[in-house]
Amino acid sequence: MFDAVFDENWKRTVYCGNATEDHIEKKVVINGWVRKRRDLGGIIFLEIWDHTGLVQVVINPETSESVHERAKQLRSEYVVAIKGVVKKRPAGTENPSLKTGNVEIIADDLMVLSPSTLPPFDLNEASAIDENIRLKYRYLDLRREVMQRNLRLRSKAANYTRTFLTDAGFVEVETPMLTKSTPEGARDYLVPSRVNPGKFYALPQSPQIFKQILMISGLDRYFQIVKCFRDEDLRADRQPEFTQIDIEMSFLTEEDIFELIEDYMKGLFRETIGVEIQTPFPRLSYSEAMERFGSDKPDLRIPFEIVDLKAVFQGRGIRAFEVGERGAIKGFVLPGGASLSRQEMSTIEGKAKELGAKGLAYFQLGNELKGPMVKFLDEDGKKLVIEKSQLFQGNALFVMADQDRNKVCEVLGQLRLEVARKYDLIEKGKWAFLWVVDFPLFEWSETENRYVSVHHPFTSPKNEDLYLLESEPWKVRSRAYDIVLNGNEVGGGSIRIHDPKVQESVFKALGLDEVEAKNRFGFLLSALSYGTPPHGGIALGFDRLVMLLAGAKSIRDVIAFPKTQKAQCLLSGAPSYVDERQLEELHIKVTATDEEEG
Repeated sequence: MFDAVFDENWKRTVYCGNATEDHIEKKVVINGWVRKRRDLGGIIFLEIWDHTGLVQVVINPETSESVHERAKQLRSEYVVAIKGVVKKRPAGTENPSLKTGNVEIIADDLMVLSPSTLPPFDLNEASAIDENIRLKYRYLDLRREVMQRNLRLRSKAANYTRTFLTDAGFVEVETPMLTKSTPEGARDYLVPSRVNPGKFYALPQSPQIFKQILMISGLDRYFQIVKCFRDEDLRADRQPEFTQIDIEMSFLTEEDIFELIEDYMKGLFRETIGVEIQTPFPRLSYSEAMERFGSDKPDLRIPFEIVDLKAVFQGRGIRAFEVGERGAIKGFVLPGGASLSRQEMSTIEGKAKELGAKGLAYFQLGNELKGPMVKFLDEDGKKLVIEKSQLFQGNALFVMADQDRNKVCEVLGQLRLEVARKYDLIEKGKWAFLWVVDFPLFEWSETENRYVSVHHPFTSPKNEDLYLLESEPWKVRSRAYDIVLNGNEVGGGSIRIHDPKVQESVFKALGLDEVEAKNRFGFLLSALSYGTPPHGGIALGFDRLVMLLAGAKSIRDVIAFPKTQKAQCLLSGAPSYVDERQLEELHIKVTATDEEEG
């Protein structure tokens, strides 16, 4: 039965999902996998699948007894070739959920090309299967319609990207995968060099230095759909290896980047999922985003934001609200929150404490203002609370106070997302784009006891803040920008430093002396001294962008062979131990293993 010889006579004449009423009464050959077999007391019904979809095949013993006997032995995921005639389904048996639901193939010959062992899970029910099992048998998981659709959407997005950027005058250039380690930010993946004992390459976290050198080289407009690597803790939207659309331009300002990317997004959404998005995208400064939304990637689909209530509560003798001059009192109004029970309100308060709040006050407005803190307010105070917070009847107000203003913003920002998800308040079907601009150039690192770059050390300071680099570096704003979609950062970039003296000042503020800067970035600093055009660019997270286009919950659902949150490939078993001889060739000695550490 299984000694099949696949030749020209058995090659498909139509894909499974393309068999339509146009093929009725025509002889066809299909090739594919058996997704289901149903034996209804003589007549056998098969669902045969390929990447285009399913088609029903009917095997009647009256048509061919030998074919019917062979069909009895078929099981799920057998690979078959079937010859037959396309017929219209009998009235009442149509399946409107299938493209091929109005037809069926009456088989007159069958060949088994490859049998299958019993699959570890039912592909028709795979969405309910533990993800680790699906990742171990990824070759089966990828046969599911949703995964086929996601990968084809990814391909379509990549093709559109190349066409769009090429038409806009960009040149695609490949940059090295084996490069120099320049520790700044996430950890590098290191690759030992056999021919240079004791020395290591690093896999690139991004092509940052090389794309800047391409601008110095006069290339003018560069792009690359490129793999990048970061050795960091993982979550749903992170992978140790990920793909980004890398873009760099010369002689530009921020407006050139904004216009280019907005045009790109508009075309991408139209061509891939048929959605028209509105441009230009709104813009918020980093400080405004943090004050109003508690996040540098705010989700604008949520119909409420954070408001400042310090003028309402400060100085009223309420101990919990005495936060001093530098502290903050902020809150947000939850639509429909007046109907929540005391238990539900307490649960939200508990979540705020989990996120770092010392406490969370709340008020509910029905016929009157209610809540544990109401007793501390006179009538004027109650009116002020309602007026300043825009607390309408039927809603609830949550208020947090702390001497650390940043903590108040960040906790309320996370809580805003939590309650919006819990009470289904995120507007569906909306694509909310946003540019966040004017990020700080530096942030203080407690672990390193110095300032570090918020983005990277080649980001240009805003011209009007240059004078602060030496005296008050924490006040310097950068010419960096992020593009945000539905609360996800889908890209980030900046105008780069093209003046060697400014670059030197930034390195100084970062605590890098001339020797260390030269050791880490010497080849870029040398290139900068040979006439550098003003330049800048952006990197778009391709995996995350496709995830949003596909409506998936994780970037693992749009990557063919992803890693787990432990950075493991369950399909191949990577990472794995290697032969001792390989280690000797690389002059490496392993001093610990998982077993020893455990």
